[in-house]
Amino acid sequence: MAIHVVDGLELNVDRGPNWLFVKLRAKNNPLVEVPQIADKLWSISSRHFIYRLVLELEELEELQSGLMSQLVLLQERLAQCGGALRICGLSPECEETLQSCHLDSTLPNHATRTEAVMGSGEIASVAR
Repeated sequence: MAIHVVDGLELNVDRGPNWLFVKLRAKNNPLVEVPQIADKLWSISSRHFIYRLVLELEELEELQSGLMSQLVLLQERLAQCGGALRICGLSPECEETLQSCHLDSTLPNHATRTEAVMGSGEIASVAR
């Protein structure tokens, strides 16, 4: 597991077959904004020559709008080279934030890492 630190955000990176798994963890401030996170994740992905990422977000207390924008940007960038971005482990509060920003279909939250890789299974969701 490789650990990268970006402006107070710790990225724990595991490599799996054809996927990178990145656990985001706020080191100090749980409400940290990281304006260049898409670039950092793209750089990590490029270094491994793997363009399919699962972001494990269970440790995030809140989804800031800047982070959501960065995730959409990263997803578009990965898709341009045949890759994918999947997220898993969001708290119900964070998932509600995605839903209120109309990003729940763009960035569906999967319950587990395995379900995110499969792109199916139970998508964790708040009551609609």
